[in-house]
Amino acid sequence: MHSISYERARDVRHAIELGAQPGSKFIGGGTNLLDLYKSGIEQPVRLVDVSRLALADIAETPDGALRIGALATNTAAANHPLVRQRYRLLSEALLNGASSQLRNMATVGGNLLQRTRCYYFTDPAFEHCNKRAPGSGCDALDGYNRIHAILGASEQCIATNPSDMAVALAALDAVVHLQGPDGERSVPVLDFHRLPEDRPQDDTVIRPGELITAVELPPTPFSWHSHYLKVRDRASYAFALVSVAAALDMDGDVVRDARIVLGGVAHKPWRAFGAEAAVRGKALDAEVLARAGAAAVAGAQPRGDSAFKVALAQRAVARALAIAAGLEQAEDHV
Repeated sequence: MHSISYERARDVRHAIELGAQPGSKFIGGGTNLLDLYKSGIEQPVRLVDVSRLALADIAETPDGALRIGALATNTAAANHPLVRQRYRLLSEALLNGASSQLRNMATVGGNLLQRTRCYYFTDPAFEHCNKRAPGSGCDALDGYNRIHAILGASEQCIATNPSDMAVALAALDAVVHLQGPDGERSVPVLDFHRLPEDRPQDDTVIRPGELITAVELPPTPFSWHSHYLKVRDRASYAFALVSVAAALDMDGDVVRDARIVLGGVAHKPWRAFGAEAAVRGKALDAEVLARAGAAAVAGAQPRGDSAFKVALAQRAVARALAIAAGLEQAEDHV
């Protein structure tokens, strides 16, 4: 391992000053960064400890939104009364992620910034990874790519975003608040993560020295008719093969509006606009659910081992919508 320095930020401004220096990395809970550092994937020259900053509050804003501080733990966010009452979808997604021990340490801001779990990225024995070494190639393209993307990928990278939380936040129209050397700005969660295109090394739109300060959820009509469905290889501590955040605004049996976002299928939470259009203004019968599932994976381009994800995503979308609408029980299997 190379040498590394450590400094604790006194306040947000101090954190930004330190974070803007080359080779600096912010560290809160450290549940992802430290693993990547130990394996040599991340090689910061300075760790900027932001864990003591006053950014852990979860509170309602004057206009009825909910502001979740970036340093709130995943456990605190999942169990907060206002999250459980108004944004049940987010609570479900958080509780489906990792283990209770990790959720007790992991922060909301860190969750948004976690790196992909692609085999070829996290194991430095594989030489060709454009995310680790831009321009080196992508071993996943012709390798074992069962967990990889079927939507929005490029020839540069077919990795997927591992966050459960981000999928739910995207369905709830959440906004990420950032503060950096150039001041403050806000980015919709749906636009926060990037598709790989020709710069797969850049997972997000965050700029050098920028610090996530909070995530804000607007008042929502999707409080009651929602469900987060995660399909994975084992019941706990596993990343999604496919996940679906389904949120409905219902008028009796008819869908007034919908948010359908997929995880485990792309470099970012994948909002299925076609699937939303397929259910809007409709009562959810088997035919409508099937159309929504098909629309959700329109344009999918699986590679080899990931082909099964197309049908799996279709079924997952249909089932998540049925559960959100109260037509099925959550304990049934896909």
